[in-house]
Amino acid sequence: MKKFKRYLVTSALPYANGPLHIGHLAGAYIPSDIYTRYLRMRGEDVVSICGSDEHGVPITLKARNEGVTPKEIVDRYHSLNKKSFEDFGISFDIYSRTTNETHHKTASEFFQNLYNKGEFTEKFSEQYFDEEAGCFLADRYIMGTCPHCGNEGAYGDQCEKCGSSLNSSDLINPHSTVSGTTPVLRKTLHWYLPLDKYEDWLRKWILEDHKEWKANVYGQCKSWLDQGLQPRAVSRDLDWGVPVPLEKGKGKVLYVWFDAPIGYISATKELTPDWEKYWKDKDTKMVHFIGKDNIVFHCIIFPAMLKAEGSFILPENVPANEFLNLEGDKISTSRNYAVWIHEYLEDFPGKQDVLRYSLCASAPETKDNDFTWKEFQARNNNELVAILGNFVNRTLVLTNNYYKGQVPEPGEKNENDQNVLNEIARIRTNVETSLESFRFREGLKEAMNLARLGNKYLADAEPWIVIKTDPERVKTIMNIAVQITANLTIILEPFLPFSMEKLRGWINIDKRVWNDAGCHDLIKPGHIINKPGLLFEKISDEEIEKQMNKLLATKKKNEESGQKVVPAKDTISFDDFTKLDIRTATVLEAEKVPRTTKLLKLRIDTGLDTRTIVSGIAEYFEPKALIGKNISIVANLEPRKIRGIESQGMILMAEDKDGKLVLVTPAEKVNNGSVIK
Repeated sequence: MKKFKRYLVTSALPYANGPLHIGHLAGAYIPSDIYTRYLRMRGEDVVSICGSDEHGVPITLKARNEGVTPKEIVDRYHSLNKKSFEDFGISFDIYSRTTNETHHKTASEFFQNLYNKGEFTEKFSEQYFDEEAGCFLADRYIMGTCPHCGNEGAYGDQCEKCGSSLNSSDLINPHSTVSGTTPVLRKTLHWYLPLDKYEDWLRKWILEDHKEWKANVYGQCKSWLDQGLQPRAVSRDLDWGVPVPLEKGKGKVLYVWFDAPIGYISATKELTPDWEKYWKDKDTKMVHFIGKDNIVFHCIIFPAMLKAEGSFILPENVPANEFLNLEGDKISTSRNYAVWIHEYLEDFPGKQDVLRYSLCASAPETKDNDFTWKEFQARNNNELVAILGNFVNRTLVLTNNYYKGQVPEPGEKNENDQNVLNEIARIRTNVETSLESFRFREGLKEAMNLARLGNKYLADAEPWIVIKTDPERVKTIMNIAVQITANLTIILEPFLPFSMEKLRGWINIDKRVWNDAGCHDLIKPGHIINKPGLLFEKISDEEIEKQMNKLLATKKKNEESGQKVVPAKDTISFDDFTKLDIRTATVLEAEKVPRTTKLLKLRIDTGLDTRTIVSGIAEYFEPKALIGKNISIVANLEPRKIRGIESQGMILMAEDKDGKLVLVTPAEKVNNGSVIK
């Protein structure tokens, strides 16, 4: 494995259009912080980069809805989120923003450089225009039906149901999110990054050179590459963003997913005049921490941009996490259904590490996971209090009681004593291996094994009984317990920084480096420790009930407000309607499409034939549960290849107020092929 001189750690730039919630922390920021703290303890040259992503349609939409300027929106949430990160202990070296002058200049120069090298394709294309609002509709200003999975709420850049990347022209039955009207196509000039030009290089770089990447990242990249890459527009017809730095680009801005990753570069420029050594020296290891919805941008588009520019290094790893749900439901900013970080810090003052621990212990590293308040309470009460806090308290209280806080001189160690001391070094190695492999949940479990080791050692040695018959033996026991405690302040520091700072104060030592972990004499005999307090306190049922009631109240409010009705589509003629062949069918077979999370492959009996349909409903239905179901389909939809499978039709679904899909089925059993009129 190559040894690097320095590390560049980036964390996904959160949109400055809302506050941070636990899904953000679990996805990118806690893993990033653990890794960065670990590298600093090892004495590595490392910088941690983040900032607010302040361009893009979601911000302009929020500003439009509130009747304020985009600048007012980004100023509000940049300040709130920057403070939330600081209060929560996420230790970025810089938290910048993409509206500042350095970023605009850096992004413009990057675009200009690629333009001058002839790396862009420049062409006129037809894009949707809202005649009522008088503007082109970029990305999330336009919605319609996804051509891949049939989701009627797909955006002009991406379907969030099946994860497909889209162009607005791909949408079926598009409508403007600004006016609700049906847009028209107009010609407009844009610049495209020819991703297809880099497909062979990306295939080798990812699929051959980086087989060590996490399975979810590697699999999603392979799926994209297997579909074949297409040119991607890097400009938009908008007035909020980094202006295209060309005379013929007036009235256009850089696509947010072109300018946002350049924000890592501009933030590093702000941080240090030596920024180039982190971006252009091959002895630097760059790691991107992101959520799974950003994989394509960080693994395909941004590397292609860097490769086209030619002087920058490429990421060595992109450890993306899956999504975190909340009490069995999706976290939703629009529905206010989330645990907001700034509110958590108000409701649980001084308990940053409890949430850090809970989110890391159940992190969605390989699949979507669920946060529940009851599990949060159990993690605190049964692990932090009963295991870690219990061991620390017993060790420090007994040392104060027996020796007035003075660490005793150990006597001769028996075989068990030596085994316990040797186990400290083994645990340190295990934690190290986990962190180097970006398995933070595993690393935390291993680190907590040191506290478990200490508890078992004290329980087996029983110093409170032995003190009556062999006080010299107790000196050895308590010295070893103190050494375990000192090692905990090192091994748990990346995970629980606030608690370990408190513990170091109690045992009266300075912060140690990572390589000190495993030492048997971190604290010398005669060293004075202070009287301890409680490292963690139990969280009551009443506190948890309060949080549960808050979520229930939010759900009730959402239900009372009702489902937002999708605007009616344009009137069609009776002749147009009669062209639709809607029939009943029965599901014969169902299975997940490999290397996807949203798609199911269904084999159905239509009464006329048996055929295959690919549908983006895997998150709502288990394949086995669909077999034998009577369904409704559009039977004469033009076949379309999805993930290399020819899909011959579309299943009719309805979407409830929470976005969940349900089958549209006949009220009574009817023959396959029955026409729905």
